Amino acid sequence: MTKSKIGTTEAIMIVLIIIVTHTISALPRDLLVSTKSATIINLIFVSTIAIIFSYLVVRLMKNFGGSDLIDISEYLGGKIFKNIVGIIFILYFLVSSSIMLRNFCESLKIIYFPMTNIVFIIALFILALCTANRLDFNASLKTNLLIVPLVLASIVFLFFANMNKFVPQRAFPIFGDGLFNTFVLGLGNLAAFGGIAYLYFLPPYLKEPEKMKKIALVSIGVSAVYLILCVSTLLFMFSFFINTNEITPLYNATRYIEFGSFFQRLESIFLLIWILAFACYLSITSKFAMSIFKKLTNIETKKPLIDIFGLFIFAITLVPKNYAISSKFESQIYPYLVLGITFFLGMSILILANLLKKKQKNVTSKSEI
Repeated sequence: MTKSKIGTTEAIMIVLIIIVTHTISALPRDLLVSTKSATIINLIFVSTIAIIFSYLVVRLMKNFGGSDLIDISEYLGGKIFKNIVGIIFILYFLVSSSIMLRNFCESLKIIYFPMTNIVFIIALFILALCTANRLDFNASLKTNLLIVPLVLASIVFLFFANMNKFVPQRAFPIFGDGLFNTFVLGLGNLAAFGGIAYLYFLPPYLKEPEKMKKIALVSIGVSAVYLILCVSTLLFMFSFFINTNEITPLYNATRYIEFGSFFQRLESIFLLIWILAFACYLSITSKFAMSIFKKLTNIETKKPLIDIFGLFIFAITLVPKNYAISSKFESQIYPYLVLGITFFLGMSILILANLLKKKQKNVTSKSEI
């Protein structure tokens, strides 16, 4: 990826940009569809689980020094298993980011460019992606360091600017369709914390690996507050979002902001910030995917991969025939990918690798006796 090391704040922003970008699309709406008026309570519940999970990830990875999940996979099951895990995560990063790009471009087309072919809008993002990937990784991180706080601030502003339009009664019944739906079926909302996957690959690139715990807890904690603000804004403003397939629901909330007759129609500013955030997201996900591929193949440089990966993402975005299909992937398939790959596969590898390490340590201790 880069010989330069990543600072603690930059690492936090990497995890945040993944979660933030998904909320720009349809994630808040999908959360509301899942748990309805109980979504705020549910998010507090799953956020607590996500924080505990990320803490366990850090504790388990600590036993392997500065290794990432690919190195740990090789230790656990050899090169073949390492390659399988690496390919799974490469496809996961590329496919999920491609479908998110398609959905976001569909939104831009509907909002601002109804007469423009979707291919041209996607192509502009791919061009920006390939250009950014030719720069040093730290250049992308520095840009991300500026953009993420802007996105976070925009959501905080969105929440407080619309408070006069809130109807708190929409949060009732507080447990939605019941305790089982909120706390058992609602566990699927853990998929909102897909950024945890990037914690598996950060240790080798940190200036201060001992601060992994801080990176994990702060990034997931801030993400939880951010998600609650997004959902609260929609829940208190638009009860109809629970039953409709509205595109980019947060954008609709921006259209209600006005301060007197001068400061009106601020949604263009929000959209510009979100476009920049999406570009940062694409750059970071593709660079992590290229980093994994480079480790699997032992190639010396990632430069030949830049255009190949860009074209691969471009091709995947064109696979869905329309927005309905790509939206179905985001709402019905992507959550299972997050739960299966990030939460189950990643944690299983760490647990088994730690058990193997402990077993080998016990065998060594007995042989020395």
